[in-house]
Amino acid sequence: MASSPPKPAATILVVDDDREVLSLAVDILRSAGYTVLGTADPSQALQLARNHAQPLDLLLSDVVMPLKSGLQLASEVRALRPEVKVLLMSAYRTQEIDDYRIREAPGGLFLDKPFTVVALERTVRAALDYHKRIPWPASPMTTPLMDAPCGRPSSLIRAVSTQPA
Repeated sequence: MASSPPKPAATILVVDDDREVLSLAVDILRSAGYTVLGTADPSQALQLARNHAQPLDLLLSDVVMPLKSGLQLASEVRALRPEVKVLLMSAYRTQEIDDYRIREAPGGLFLDKPFTVVALERTVRAALDYHKRIPWPASPMTTPLMDAPCGRPSSLIRAVSTQPA
């Protein structure tokens, strides 16, 4: 009899103001074996990050929320827990999201909504396995957008990254 693969050992904080999306993401990630803390309230997310006794491996947050943006939340969670990895998700496309994707997630570590079970599981696993450490700016726009390895301005990266393969 074949044994089942080992369960992932990571704790993920999921934040989305859409309770249906939140519930779906939490259920999928728990089924995949993760320990999941979920909330629709960014203030409660900060409280969970502050008070959770165990390591927090990943923040999975919606970008566009009424009380606080996912970028603001990520910055505040990182201030409390600098080691936490961040995976943002959104159904919207804004300049702020595009800039984040270029600066912080050049490998595509961003989850577009709506997502499938497979897309969520694979993107979360990739985010947890991603080892590049980028200092989190106090504000998304306080640092110039540059591609560190080659020093190309972000406008060039954007043009290259948005062309179809």
